[in-house]
Amino acid sequence: MSDIIKQYEKYVMPTYGRQPVVFVRGNGCFLYDEEGEAYLDFVAGLSINNLGHCHPAVVKAAQAQMAELINTCNLYYSKPGGELAELLSNLSLGGKVFFSNSGAEANECAIKLARKYGHDIGGADKHRIITLENGFHGRTMAALSATAQPEKQAPFKPLVPGFMYVPPNDINAMKAVVDSSVCAIILEVIQGEGGVYPLDEDYLVAVRKLADEHHALLIFDEVQTGLGRTGKLFAWQHSGVMPDVMTLAKSLGGALPIGATVATPEYSDVLSPGMHGSTFGGGPVPCAAGIAVINELTAADFLTSVQTKGDYLRSLLEKLKADGLVSEVRGMGLMLAVDLPEPVAAAIVAEALKNRIILNNTSENTIRFLPPLVVEEGMIKAVVEFLQTALSA
Repeated sequence: MSDIIKQYEKYVMPTYGRQPVVFVRGNGCFLYDEEGEAYLDFVAGLSINNLGHCHPAVVKAAQAQMAELINTCNLYYSKPGGELAELLSNLSLGGKVFFSNSGAEANECAIKLARKYGHDIGGADKHRIITLENGFHGRTMAALSATAQPEKQAPFKPLVPGFMYVPPNDINAMKAVVDSSVCAIILEVIQGEGGVYPLDEDYLVAVRKLADEHHALLIFDEVQTGLGRTGKLFAWQHSGVMPDVMTLAKSLGGALPIGATVATPEYSDVLSPGMHGSTFGGGPVPCAAGIAVINELTAADFLTSVQTKGDYLRSLLEKLKADGLVSEVRGMGLMLAVDLPEPVAAAIVAEALKNRIILNNTSENTIRFLPPLVVEEGMIKAVVEFLQTALSA
């Protein structure tokens, strides 16, 4: 066992089921272990490395900013935060941005914004928040309370009150619980951690209408789907259903920690000074990296190439389905998953690691694919060929 693994086991809390490998370097779509062995990465840090590992533009921007100013705090202004906020606003909802450090924090801000909005227009009774079963919104207490997965919630009860859960893609179930006491509906356009389950376009349209009728905010959690992962900058752009608030994180900083809560102009000033904060949120270094990320993602033909490569990966996975090796293929762009006929996903992921391929399973039956958006078709083919061999065996 590596000395580093031993060190983790002795000194780091055991909150993760880590794979038995120590990575010391990353470049593009590859990670390298202590012995210098290269691993083809189809997890991308759970979609934080959308531009691949150590992208030159991100490294250059972060290094240059670190040499000038690393951080002060949010009692003052710095240039990168304003520039990144302007980019995000102009590319999405047209309003203002709150910066934090993670997706859970971005969702915490959205939850507080929704509660404050509800109190402003309907008093204390307008506080209920509806989320979807099988969704995932983070592990802080409010974000966990929004995460309708009982096995994740059970050890930490009592949860934050005021949340209610309904099945995804069931508009009648949603209509049954939304009334004047609801201040927000929060959902993922594609349920990522839950197994890559897209919501139907008709459902999104109907939920948008329902939220409007009851003066409730519609909040889209784009922490995993956002920033090019689905072939568009944001997953909601496929349907054209615009939220009132959107949350981002993961890939926004090119693997540096940053979260963002973006609102439309109508809801941008709901929170006033002193109501919310984040000491490190919007620091100059991750914001400088974020500017570099956005510039790369919005370059000519980049997102088109993501969709092309996503279609290619999906076509190969569909062939596995036709051969009976997988039972379902789901997702969009380079955010895909397959269900297996047998509960062997964890074993396949372990076998992949032995073959220097990094995969991820969301359950014993589901393997998720989140490669860097700069992945090449030859890499895609190699991973699917491994999967075909492993499943055949």
